[in-house]
Amino acid sequence: MSKPPRFKRVLLKISGEALMGEGEYGLELAMVNRIAQDVKDVVKLGVQVCLVVGGGNIFRGVSGASVGMDRASADYMGMLATVINSLAMQNALEQIGVDTRVQSAIPMASVCEPYIRRKAIRHIEKGRVVIFGAGTGNPFFTTDTAAALRASEMGCDVLLKGTKVDGVYTADPAKVPGAKKIDQLTYLEVLAKDLGVMDAAAISLARESNIPVIVFSIKRPGAFAELMQGRGECTIVTEKEVA
Repeated sequence: MSKPPRFKRVLLKISGEALMGEGEYGLELAMVNRIAQDVKDVVKLGVQVCLVVGGGNIFRGVSGASVGMDRASADYMGMLATVINSLAMQNALEQIGVDTRVQSAIPMASVCEPYIRRKAIRHIEKGRVVIFGAGTGNPFFTTDTAAALRASEMGCDVLLKGTKVDGVYTADPAKVPGAKKIDQLTYLEVLAKDLGVMDAAAISLARESNIPVIVFSIKRPGAFAELMQGRGECTIVTEKEVA
């Protein structure tokens, strides 16, 4: 008999880079489908799930601004990239029988719903996976901040950030062989040490809303479901150190 899930409602933030798989740009459909299966496995546990997907695999606003583009214009382009990824994830989920809705902070009625908080909550209560696209709808804010904002608005128990590594390390483990994994952190430690878990606005909002942040590897199949059952490798960011 499987253990009941640790959380009732969660928000999973997936980086755009995770959707590239082993590629250098764009979407790798096999990876999108695999992540969709991970989400389905968690939904089958009885957990209410919503998603925020980044857009860095297609266009990153900060990178555009660094080569001379107007930052606001570049950020809007990045927001549109997140909608492309959201639609891809919706398609993958619906092909395996998961009822899904995409809501965009930038209205585009021909392809998805506009973001309406009460409607999103109702979808989640009915067991649908809601994917939030277009970030916050405002330039100068990252999709990490959008994830913290939507997690707060949806009343989520936890915010999970799926990355390429299984937690937060003292240095980049791909570049520094001796880098050590950190199991637990406080919000203030993340901010003071500038650890790059999420941007400062996202961490501050999570702290204000008292939503724990769990960083784990989305690249490992089944890791999402393991965390919902109290297992698996990760780093937990909370207000106080967990005893």
